[in-house]
Amino acid sequence: MLVKTYTAAVQGISATIITIEVSCTKGIQFFLVGLPDNAVRESHERIISALQVNGFKFPRNRIVINMAPADIRKEGSAYDLPLAIGILAAAGEIEMDKKRLEEYLLMGELSLDGSLQPIKGVLPIAIKAREENFTGIILPKQNAHEAAVVNNLNVYGVENITEVIHFFCGKKELEPTIINTRQEFYTRQQLFDNDFSEVRGQENVKRALEIAAAGGHNLIMIGPPGSGKSMLAKRIPSILPPFSLHEALETTKIHSVAGKIEKNTSLLAQRPFRSPHHTISDVAMVGGGGFPQPGEISLAHNGVLFLDELPEFSRNVLEVLRQPLEDRHINISRARFTVDYPASFMLIASMNPCPCGYYNHPERPCLCNAGSVQKYMNRISGPLLDRIDIQIEIVPVPFEKISEQKPSEPSAAIRERVIQAREIQNQRFSGDDHIHCNAQMTSRHLHQYVVPDQDGLKLLKSAMQRLALSARAYDRILKVSRTIADLDQAENIKPYHLAEAINYRNLDRESWGT
Repeated sequence: MLVKTYTAAVQGISATIITIEVSCTKGIQFFLVGLPDNAVRESHERIISALQVNGFKFPRNRIVINMAPADIRKEGSAYDLPLAIGILAAAGEIEMDKKRLEEYLLMGELSLDGSLQPIKGVLPIAIKAREENFTGIILPKQNAHEAAVVNNLNVYGVENITEVIHFFCGKKELEPTIINTRQEFYTRQQLFDNDFSEVRGQENVKRALEIAAAGGHNLIMIGPPGSGKSMLAKRIPSILPPFSLHEALETTKIHSVAGKIEKNTSLLAQRPFRSPHHTISDVAMVGGGGFPQPGEISLAHNGVLFLDELPEFSRNVLEVLRQPLEDRHINISRARFTVDYPASFMLIASMNPCPCGYYNHPERPCLCNAGSVQKYMNRISGPLLDRIDIQIEIVPVPFEKISEQKPSEPSAAIRERVIQAREIQNQRFSGDDHIHCNAQMTSRHLHQYVVPDQDGLKLLKSAMQRLALSARAYDRILKVSRTIADLDQAENIKPYHLAEAINYRNLDRESWGT
């Protein structure tokens, strides 16, 4: 007898429907074809044990299984459930509703006792199931909340293969998982572990972070050890605009494919904050590998990628960031596959000003040799530094500020100003699908939306000459000044907007580090 069941394979952050064709005839052989990997082939042993423990017999027949389309590699253990149901139905020992089998998508890894284990990539699979007009999807109970985000699709979370067998035999009905996704999503959006009200002093740095959040600008903080660089960076998500449903869905798909979704979680409600260690490899940063996975830059999509101690990262790792910072996506090409992952993130970096960490410190002397400061700075290439809009120095907080009992301005107040500035930008770029914030403006947009008056141009010329700013700083200053004007809700760029933006180009000064 020939029986078909349906499942899916994840490629990048999209899914492809896989048809499992099971033919059961006389004989005692077992064939599994259709480009399965070793994990899929090992399903044979797991299925035999799961069926026997639950009182079912694995058929002693000639079984041929084809996983179509055969040119797509099937990887992982998530095909155990559809394979097991297809084998039982094709053997004919248990009467199953063949028509009902074709209405549902099946996914799940089997334990030896028949229980189902959670799998990766559930959200893109559920979206594909709805697109292909399946009635529902049956999957491990731990993944049910994630799949239930997709509307117009019945999602059944099960704990054991016996429940699935009884469902297709008509002996038992399954209860669909229903959650109020929107209510849960909006409730969790305001829950942050870190808040700017806990930060004493550093008003100039908090102002720079507010500007960066308002315009989506990349930022680097330079300061001695203990000045609060990491502490401030961890609080940036609390002032970023809240997720839209579209952004949350896209980001959740990436984390789902990477297996980063917690159990019984639906949509991600807060923007991601990724902080990889400086020993990370370039493949782990951009993604890829034998079984393609999103890298840190994609896991930070619509959020923040924080690189602490930037010069300590490998040169190769830093250089692979250049293209994603411009294109907002990463294309990974290998001999067997090509995948495309989104990678629109804010780059926040921190570093010491020199190897000993105390160059320009107001109290402690720098112990570095002559020229070592510039050598340390040269670990960061000019093209990468060119993509960082805001560069700000941090000094240690004095005792008087640390001991203050009065709380600082909370993140909620800063976030309101950021949201207002982003609304102005949304209206400004409403006709351009590829531009969403000031940091993404091209030269054409600068000529259209950032036009300094005569006094502003004189100030820019004076700053370029007096501070020996590099030519690459010009466009960055204009972009940041546009964001500062948006925070002021000013239509035109004023000289004081440009003056503040000029102060955020410390590393472009030729005198820095000499």
